[in-house]
Amino acid sequence: MKLKQLMLAPVALGMVAPVAANAADLNMVAVNQYTSSEQVTSVTQFSDVQPTDWAYQALSNLVERYGCVAGYPNGTFRGGRAMTRWEAAALMNACLDRVTEVTDELKALLNEFAAELAVLKGRVDGLEAQVTELEATQFSTTTKLRGEANFVIGGVDDYQTKGGDVTHTAFNYDLRLNLDTSFTGADLLRTRLRSANFSSNPFGSSSSIFKLDKADDTTGDSGNEVVIDRLYYQFPVFDGSTTLTAGALVRNTEIAWIPTAYKSGILDFFAVAGAPGVYNKATGSGFGIQYGKKGLIAGVNYVAQNGADSSTGEFDESGALNTLAQVGYRGDNWGAAFGYRYGTEGTRVRTYNGFNGASGALAPGQTSNGYAVNAYWQPTESGWVPSISGGYGWNTVSGTPSAATDSQSWFAGLTWDDVFVAGNSAGVAVGQAPTGENLEKSTMLEFFYKYQVSDNISITPAIIYGSDNQRLAGNSSNWGGILQTTFKF
Repeated sequence: MKLKQLMLAPVALGMVAPVAANAADLNMVAVNQYTSSEQVTSVTQFSDVQPTDWAYQALSNLVERYGCVAGYPNGTFRGGRAMTRWEAAALMNACLDRVTEVTDELKALLNEFAAELAVLKGRVDGLEAQVTELEATQFSTTTKLRGEANFVIGGVDDYQTKGGDVTHTAFNYDLRLNLDTSFTGADLLRTRLRSANFSSNPFGSSSSIFKLDKADDTTGDSGNEVVIDRLYYQFPVFDGSTTLTAGALVRNTEIAWIPTAYKSGILDFFAVAGAPGVYNKATGSGFGIQYGKKGLIAGVNYVAQNGADSSTGEFDESGALNTLAQVGYRGDNWGAAFGYRYGTEGTRVRTYNGFNGASGALAPGQTSNGYAVNAYWQPTESGWVPSISGGYGWNTVSGTPSAATDSQSWFAGLTWDDVFVAGNSAGVAVGQAPTGENLEKSTMLEFFYKYQVSDNISITPAIIYGSDNQRLAGNSSNWGGILQTTFKF
């Protein structure tokens, strides 16, 4: 009825207008000619209608969309003459007939698909009920939970420490739960809960060259404790080109860019691109600024590992201060960067191959300067050609020699994507862990194959090797094996 009313309105206005005042004005011949003409299908069939006419679009809609306008037998519309009531009645009748036809067709379609429409309506009603229930019971409108659980089983052969034999196979876990909150859609407040049960030897200590990427230092030997190990806030500035970060628990490598395509997730030494003196994963209170996600990359951050301790504070040199700066370039399939880190008392070179248990942490009065150059290249399509990653780092120590001395490190890694099955990857890496002066250099090896069971589950077997391990009895060289299963949710 609404459609009919809309169509009747202009007709009614035409009928009440004084366009035909008496019977002498009624041209019955013209009406008969008009109503007996064949229905036109395009406005272009009228010889006297031009696109420049002010009502051209309206007439086009009536002809082509509704099909209720006829012309005169001579192919004209005669839009410039006044309309009689008879002509208005003929036009209205044609339009109403067309509307009736359309309505009947719609009714037929509705009757034909009544059962399907009823099913769809039921599903929509069900979805609306579920959405209402989710909105009423959801944890938060601004916070998302993202988690990762790792099961790691492995061991290192003939791993003889001065405290005894630790060559037995260990089965460990690592669980990380990220509560990611956004207030604007572009910012991030991250709170991370973590629990793990790695012991120091052979995989859990940063002073071990067999330190695993998934075996963090947060829980140490105690294990099985749930702790908050990240709490920071990030937000973009300058049209999103720059990101600012501040937090009471933040990690320097997570607010910087590690330029590498080699990402096995097994040995920690290769996870920091062979430059553990610069990218040393220092965690504490701090802040940082990072410019660019593609093209020019530059940034600087500051982390005080003991900043929460009022006896040292955020800016005292005894608070284990780390200042990391870098500049580089990130292209579509390649990247390179130079990194620098300054460290004070209590900071350390990660995966340091020390002597007699020396951890590589700076003693009182010592400071360090670390430098790193890293680059990588990836093929545009997966195949026999691997991605190539490499890095070199050197570290200098000032002050009275103690646990830490000058050292150098390097690494090279190859990665193949879509090996055997799409989504799987394999790789091999070799490098030299930072080693104290006048000691045998430690060679590191790693082979891995990552099998992607599903979008959320992967299994990674790996073989690892380290030579001249200064922390072990007899400075031994050792092979090891890892089977790591990762669940992401």
